[in-house]
Amino acid sequence: MGFLRYYRQFEGLTEEEVNRGLRERAQEERGKALARVEPLDLARTTWHELPPAEVVSAITFHARKGLNRYAEGRDQELREALAVRHGVDASRVVVGEGAAGLLTRAAHELLAPGDEVVVPWPGYPLYPLLARDTGATAVRVAGLDPELLLAAVTPRTRMIVLGGPNDPTGELLPAPVLAELLARLPDHVVVVLDEALREFVTAEPVDAALRLTDRFARLLVVRSFSKAWGLAGLRCGYAVAGPGGQDLLRRLAPRLGSSDLALAGALAAVRSADDVLARRVRENDRERRTLTADLEELGLLVHPSQSATLWVRSPDRGGGALHAHLERSGVLVQSGLPLGDEHHVRIAVRGGTARPRLLRALGQGTVR
Repeated sequence: MGFLRYYRQFEGLTEEEVNRGLRERAQEERGKALARVEPLDLARTTWHELPPAEVVSAITFHARKGLNRYAEGRDQELREALAVRHGVDASRVVVGEGAAGLLTRAAHELLAPGDEVVVPWPGYPLYPLLARDTGATAVRVAGLDPELLLAAVTPRTRMIVLGGPNDPTGELLPAPVLAELLARLPDHVVVVLDEALREFVTAEPVDAALRLTDRFARLLVVRSFSKAWGLAGLRCGYAVAGPGGQDLLRRLAPRLGSSDLALAGALAAVRSADDVLARRVRENDRERRTLTADLEELGLLVHPSQSATLWVRSPDRGGGALHAHLERSGVLVQSGLPLGDEHHVRIAVRGGTARPRLLRALGQGTVR
């Protein structure tokens, strides 16, 4: 409505009538705004809360101080802090562009055309792409069963990529079982353990698998600041290798170094956000157990999880139908189709009002 037309609508009306009309229009607009409910996004594995103030302040400080300069060599401070955190020498740590970036670089360093890489399936969709982009062949194995993994190894196998815990199933290969697997593998196979979601594990100490790098030179552990740390926008991660793995780590480092802002934010998190991280892990564990029980009470099948997500299936209805039903109800979950199993959906664990809203959506109509 144009400026003149807007005011002409009030011609011939008393002041009281004009005010009453404006009040009614304002109430109508408020009602529409209140009725508009944003979708609940439970499709992501990243943490939903904003970073701690100390992390934001560190990033802001470095942006103002030196955004015009390269961050050459300034990853040393973060590497040393991570080395202290995990009880290893700093030469056994490399910082890179998130877990995905480090996994990609590892694949390009370790794989060649004709090689094979064994991956769990359902699994993180990046894993088969690592093989495709290097001319290797992805050999998919159902889950993390050590016997199935060993049976898939051939003379052409160069790498095994495992999720610890696995995304999307939440399955965890316990450290003692992983140690036995490593001991039985031939010398030409490297195991890359993707621990992007490791901080959410409560079944064993958070560094239980990482400690195995002290004993097994063929184990490379990759972690991320994107998930429990809640710093996905920084695209920062790191890898830990055993003694003697320094040459591989040097080849995994970004050629021109990491972003100074990413380094500053990750370092501030390691130094000051331990209590925040611990709280998130406790909350996730509590909500994971509660939501699992609630979903099972509704008749849904829930895979045991050590992650920040649940792998869920309806016993008598396809995953696509369940996904569509929730989407119509304003709840977004991840379809299992691109993750390797069209019968499942992946649902992020979330506190606050998320669980009641999800359960209400599941209760709207028949989903089983």
